[in-house]
Amino acid sequence: MPIHAFTPIFLCLLSMWRILTPASCHPHLSPCQMIQKTAVCNDGKLRSVPSVLPDDIEELQLNSNHIQTLKSDSLLYYPSLKTLNLACNGLETIEANTFQESKLLQRLTLANNNLHIGFHESSQALRQIPGLKALDLSENKLEDEMAAALLQNLTSLEYLNLSGNLLQRLDETSFSDLHQLKELDLQRNIMFEIDGAFDSNPKLQRLNLAFNYLPCLRDFHMTQLVVLNASYNSIEWFISRQELNDTFQLQTLDLSHNRLLFFPFLPDRSHLQYLYLSHNRVSFYEHLANNATFPNVTSTVVFYNMKKYAPNVTAQLWDESLHGDISSLEILDLKGNQVKYFPQGFIQKMPVLSRLRLCTNCLETLNLTSEKFSGSLYELDISNNRLNQIVADEETLATLGNLTYLNLSLNDLQVFPSGLFSPLPSLRSVDLSYNSIDICFSEDDKSSTDTASACVDWKDVVSLRQLYLKGCNIKRIPNSAFTGLSLTHLELSDNPGIKVQHSIQSLSRTLQYLGLANTQIQDFDFSDFHSLKSVNISRNSLYHLPHSLLNIDLKSLDLRDNKLSTILSSHADALAPKLQTLLVTGNPFNCCQTEWFRTFEAAKTVNIVGKSDIECQDLLQTTHRVEHFHSFWCLEEGGESLLWYILLFVPIGLFFVGFSIVALLTIEPQLLQKSIKKKCLKPTSY
Repeated sequence: MPIHAFTPIFLCLLSMWRILTPASCHPHLSPCQMIQKTAVCNDGKLRSVPSVLPDDIEELQLNSNHIQTLKSDSLLYYPSLKTLNLACNGLETIEANTFQESKLLQRLTLANNNLHIGFHESSQALRQIPGLKALDLSENKLEDEMAAALLQNLTSLEYLNLSGNLLQRLDETSFSDLHQLKELDLQRNIMFEIDGAFDSNPKLQRLNLAFNYLPCLRDFHMTQLVVLNASYNSIEWFISRQELNDTFQLQTLDLSHNRLLFFPFLPDRSHLQYLYLSHNRVSFYEHLANNATFPNVTSTVVFYNMKKYAPNVTAQLWDESLHGDISSLEILDLKGNQVKYFPQGFIQKMPVLSRLRLCTNCLETLNLTSEKFSGSLYELDISNNRLNQIVADEETLATLGNLTYLNLSLNDLQVFPSGLFSPLPSLRSVDLSYNSIDICFSEDDKSSTDTASACVDWKDVVSLRQLYLKGCNIKRIPNSAFTGLSLTHLELSDNPGIKVQHSIQSLSRTLQYLGLANTQIQDFDFSDFHSLKSVNISRNSLYHLPHSLLNIDLKSLDLRDNKLSTILSSHADALAPKLQTLLVTGNPFNCCQTEWFRTFEAAKTVNIVGKSDIECQDLLQTTHRVEHFHSFWCLEEGGESLLWYILLFVPIGLFFVGFSIVALLTIEPQLLQKSIKKKCLKPTSY
């Protein structure tokens, strides 16, 4: 039988094979990737929902596509869908019946779209999702009435994100249907009023109001709230409802970056643990009580129009009851305010306080004895104040057994309690930078019996690991200053003329970071410091890299703002395999001696910080970027510029050419005349 006789039979069998073969055996081309029951179709330039995916998928990711309209039949093929992500699509409208078969949908992300255009029809679509628990409508240019329409009848919703929209004013109707709501994100809107907006949300626990324009938070009565973030607003007053008998569940309150003039009026009963008040104008006014100096200065403030059921409130500004219940407070952040002192007994009201941050305030004296800090204090930061003395007796210091981090930098400290650090067994980090201090000599310790001292020492503080003495005007450190210590970090920068070679020798086994910037050192022997990982010797007018650095396993080296013209190739070869970070900007490098730069650049493990800002100069004092300079005019081996040879040989060459011409004209004086006549005096044709 001829072969062509089999053709009709073959075509018939092929047709039957296609009918009987399951569709899964013929995969369709799709921009999606399947991961178990999740279809990832992000960044696929899709204009509609793919219809060729498995019908049992539970999650569909369609972020960053071009789907402007979600049509009614888009999700009919996926009845098992539980999560749908449509962020960054330019989505304008969701047709009314889109979710009619999506009975299992729980999480819907519609962030960064244009739902303000078709919000009426889109709101009808959202109402068809009976079990929706999480909805992200952030960055959709939604105004108040648009958001209210989209949220109607979403009674099962637990998480809602409306951040980055155009909401201005919220009232009792804004979230009236969201009875199950637990978390609400409203940051980065333009809200200036939220009157009664959350009264219908008894289960709300986390509320984010950051980056808005709220002028105050008064009549705070959300007893169920656990976390409230109202940072970056214009809040001048925070007043909680005082007459409530219920205990507030609030644990975290963030009022940082506002305009608070007074410590917030907290609830009388609460579980508040973390209070953030940084970058406000908070001060205390206890000194106004019975003020005879300024008898006409008011010491009370009256709050009007609180609520229909609440009378006007008159408060005395030094009244301790206004501080509320702070007995559970663990973190109090007051940095960047105007605190001059603490009201009497204020610190004692916080028996479990572990972190107190008071940097950049106006404190002049710190009296640890009268304030009676609790033994749980772990971190105390009073940097950048006006402190000129610290008062504490030995018994008080003994109670601070948990204090680990102490920052007293940027003050004007002149007097210290004798043996300030010795009774602190957990002390790990001390920062005394930018105070004019002296370090006690051993003979000072023996002769002094005063409770206060003009010098400091760290005798017997075996737990100390980090010591910062930057800019303390120290000229000399006693040889025994660090004996018995196991410091890993020592910062001595900005102490011009300090002598440290012998005094820090006892730290050679443990020291990992050493800061000697701007100390006028010209040479330092690092050979014995085998544990050093980071060295800062910037701003020291160094002409050469200390050879002893090559003997240690350095990871970070700061050589900025010295007078280095180059780094020897042998030094670069030794450092490149070990270094991870190198800082060398601000040096007058020679453009014809930059082999070191290529060495470090070739070592992919070295991060040359500010690489594009490293400059060099050529022989004509022209400045170039080392990164882009090509050594075409430089000799590779000697590092000298060809420009020298050009400047040398060109004048010599010109001299010989000129000399030759003069000699030739001397021998043949008629030659020039004949040449001119031949070239220029040609007969004219008429």
